[in-house]
Amino acid sequence: MILTVTLNAALDITYRVPQLRPHTTHRVTDVAERPGGKGLNVARVLAALGHDTVVTGFAGGVTGTVLREGLAALTGGGTGTGPRRARIIDALVPIAGTTRRTIGVVDGSTGDTTQLNEPGPLVTTPEWTDFLAGYARLLREAAAVALCGSLPPGVPVGTYAQLIREAHAAGVPTLLDTSGEPLRRGIAARPHMVKPNAAELAALTGATDPLRAARDARRRGARAVAASLGGDGMLAVTSQGTWRARPPLRLSGNPTGAGDSAVAGLLSGLVEEVPWPDRLARAVALSAAAVRAPVAGEFDRADYDELLGRVEVTEHPAAV
Repeated sequence: MILTVTLNAALDITYRVPQLRPHTTHRVTDVAERPGGKGLNVARVLAALGHDTVVTGFAGGVTGTVLREGLAALTGGGTGTGPRRARIIDALVPIAGTTRRTIGVVDGSTGDTTQLNEPGPLVTTPEWTDFLAGYARLLREAAAVALCGSLPPGVPVGTYAQLIREAHAAGVPTLLDTSGEPLRRGIAARPHMVKPNAAELAALTGATDPLRAARDARRRGARAVAASLGGDGMLAVTSQGTWRARPPLRLSGNPTGAGDSAVAGLLSGLVEEVPWPDRLARAVALSAAAVRAPVAGEFDRADYDELLGRVEVTEHPAAV
């Protein structure tokens, strides 16, 4: 199984309005409510791809109860029929604080999404200790672990570095998807893969050129860097080579969760030992297909199947 860690889980609420206009009242035409947070989104896509997944992190309060009820109802994810109906297992740690909500407002006239993210709950020292004990147990059965998203209050900023080191000790490969200081400290612990976007890479390294920034991130400790370039695809800098993957076309829709779908593609490719070019093609096709889905953590199966064989992957001629 694959383990995903979402320390700052959320109940994702998506509103659709005909047109989003500041300083006015809006009638919501559609509401979607799902368990969310980056790692939970990744888990849903992994399940749609046929991988059994365990999710851990924190959940508390009324919102946390709704999140866990929604998680219990999931038997896969995405749209259409996957290779098999895989399981998503709830290993979230109960806390006294209330799980946050994230609100996405989709403008029906443009397809653009405005995102509002609440702060996370305070995690106490005993709750953090409970999480660490559970994490150590889960690592014994994990084929890989994804460490995703922001850190809630009360969790040390060097947490991801600690979790990466524990996974290394257990012989479990890691993928880190975060930003800011948690990313900087996490990279120093030498994760197997990091998946920043171009802005996060630039903030980490000071380099605005994605290729230069990705190489710098590898020098800082990441064994491989898969940088998301938005609608322009993805760049991977690894010990085996450097590749650029481009989607055949830009799809309009809701981009929220597209990066999480890409993480699922990379992680599934890692555990299946798929070569890097194919791994990148999968990640880019999933990311593009996720834009066509109504909420984060889903992807349009027909779009994914059609796009997968059309993603252009080219190897960079320069040395890594």
